[in-house]
Amino acid sequence: MGAGVMKRGGGGGSRRGRRRGRSQAMSEINVTPFVDVMLVLLIIFMVAAPLLTVGVPLKLPKTAATALPTEKEAPLTISIAPGGKIMLQTTEVNEADLIPKLRAVAAQRQDRKVYLRADGSVSYSVVAQVMGALNAGGFRDIGLVTDPNGPKFNGNGG
Repeated sequence: MGAGVMKRGGGGGSRRGRRRGRSQAMSEINVTPFVDVMLVLLIIFMVAAPLLTVGVPLKLPKTAATALPTEKEAPLTISIAPGGKIMLQTTEVNEADLIPKLRAVAAQRQDRKVYLRADGSVSYSVVAQVMGALNAGGFRDIGLVTDPNGPKFNGNGG
C-alpha cells in the first residue's frame, strides 16, 4: 500500500519532444536563394529586352521627339530600307502583299499600333506612300520611329 505510482510526464516528456523536433528535417522552404536568383534574372532581362527590338539596320533621322511609352506586346514594325525595300518585322514584303500580311498579323494581336521606320536616305514620297497604304488598310495608329537628340528648330539645337 505504501507503494506509489510514479508519473512520468511534465518535465521529462517535453524535453524529449524538443530534442525530437530538432533532429527532424525542417519542413519549411528557405525562399531567400530563390528570390536572389529571380532578382538577378529580372535585372538580366531588363537589360537585354531593349536589345531584342526588331533590327533592320537603318540610319534613322534625328528629331527632337521623345520616346513613346512601352507596350505590353512587341511592337509591329514596318521598315523601309535604303533603295525602298519594305520589311514587315524582319521579313521582306512586296508592296502589293504589305496590307494583307499586316492584316493577318494584326488579327492575332490586341494592339493595332504600327511603327514605321525609314532610313534617312529614303525619299519622303516613298514614306508617304507606305503611310497612305497603311491608312487605307485600316491602320490609323501609326508611329514614326526616329533617333532622339536631333535639331529642335528653336536656335538651341544642333
